Order: sequence, then C-alpha cells, then structure tokens
Amino acid sequence: MTGTVDRREFVIASLAAGLIASLPGLALAQADPASDAVRRLRVLATQHALNRLAQPEGFWNSTVARFGLPVLFVKRGGAPAGPLADATFRFNLQYRLNHLAEAAARGAVPTVGEAARKAPIVDAPGILRGRATAATSELRAAMGSDLVNAIRVPLEQALIAAQDATVTQAVAALPGVTLGDVAHSVALAADNGIWYEIGLAEADIRADPAATNDAALIAALQRGPAAAPVLGPAPSPAPRPGL
Repeated sequence: MTGTVDRREFVIASLAAGLIASLPGLALAQADPASDAVRRLRVLATQHALNRLAQPEGFWNSTVARFGLPVLFVKRGGAPAGPLADATFRFNLQYRLNHLAEAAARGAVPTVGEAARKAPIVDAPGILRGRATAATSELRAAMGSDLVNAIRVPLEQALIAAQDATVTQAVAALPGVTLGDVAHSVALAADNGIWYEIGLAEADIRADPAATNDAALIAALQRGPAAAPVLGPAPSPAPRPGL
C-alpha cells in the first residue's frame, strides 16, 4: 500500500512540475542566467514600447517612431495630383496615418511578446555587454517580416472602421489603390517605428535597471555599461495639424 501511494504522489508531483515549468513567467527561470536576463530585457522593452505607442498619439509624439508619408503616397511617377499636391493635406494625412498606426502597436502585442519570450539567443553575455539596443536588434533579425504580417490586418481593420475623410480623399486620388494597399504601406512604415521604440525602451532599461524591480535583470545589467543606442533619426517636435 505504501508503495502505491508513493508512486501516485511521485506521478502527481511530476505532472505538477511539468505544468509549472510550462508557465510563461516561470519558463524564463529555467534558462541559463545570461539568456534569462536577455529574455527578461526583451519582454520588458517590448511591453514598454508597445504600451507607449498604443496610447493616443503614441506614434506622433514619439521621438523615434513617428513616420512620414509612406512611399505609396509620395512616389507614383511625376508630381502628386489632386489633394496630395497640397502640403497641408499631406501633413494632415501623415498625422492621420500615425494616429491609425496605434492599432498596429496593439496588434503587435501577441506576436512580438511571443517572440520576445521564445526567439533564440546567440551569445547572451555578449548582448548584455553590447550596445544599448543589442537585444532588440537580435530580436528583430529573428522575427524577419513577422511583425509586418502581424500588423497589416489590424491596420486594415482600423482604416475600414475609421472611415477617415482625409485617408478616403488620398486613396481616391490614387487610381487602383485600396485600403489594403494603404494598410500594407503603413505597416512597413510602422514596423520601423515599432522597432525604434523597442530599442529606445531597451536603452532606457539599461540606463536604469533598478526601475524594473527585477533582481535578476538588475544584477545582469549592472555588470558593465552598454554602448550608446543605435536608433533611427529623431523626428522634429510633433506639431498638430490644422484639422
């Protein structure tokens, strides 16, 4: 009888251990300390960045994520026609597209969050000692086009739901262009902005790891200073369009 109970308790304990190890928050703790720290850094940086960009005017007010008019609207052979020939209209369109890109930040959360936790890490100690956006750069390379693919549909849905008059006028001025084309074009522009924002969030965490209240991450990042971040050019201060 005792042997049966012991075996049953062993099986139950084994199943419980497997379940605990499968939980996302605890899975990080199973890796080696350096890889664990890189994953923690990636998860926090992506969370902070996407949360900022999903806020009202998140892209527009960002020092690195705000984007200009996508190529779709500015390079179609010859001078722009119709409303796109007007500088004020182009500025308002840029503002509206940056505003609609907030949907991209929200749509990116599942895909980027999963990659931040599970994407392979090469030379974790080197990343921790490297430049201030090293973890972001490796994550971006690992994801490839996955982010663009993840945000295109939410962007198209946002464009359809918004029925924005400025976007509608712009599309009408471009024969053959659909909202799906606009969504893809904005996704390519927002992709860069999202990665620049994640890189900035990583640099912020490295500059003040104590603010994370994560003992393992603090210990890993305080072992040596990171090099200066490598980000995109900062846009000019965000003005407001005359809507």
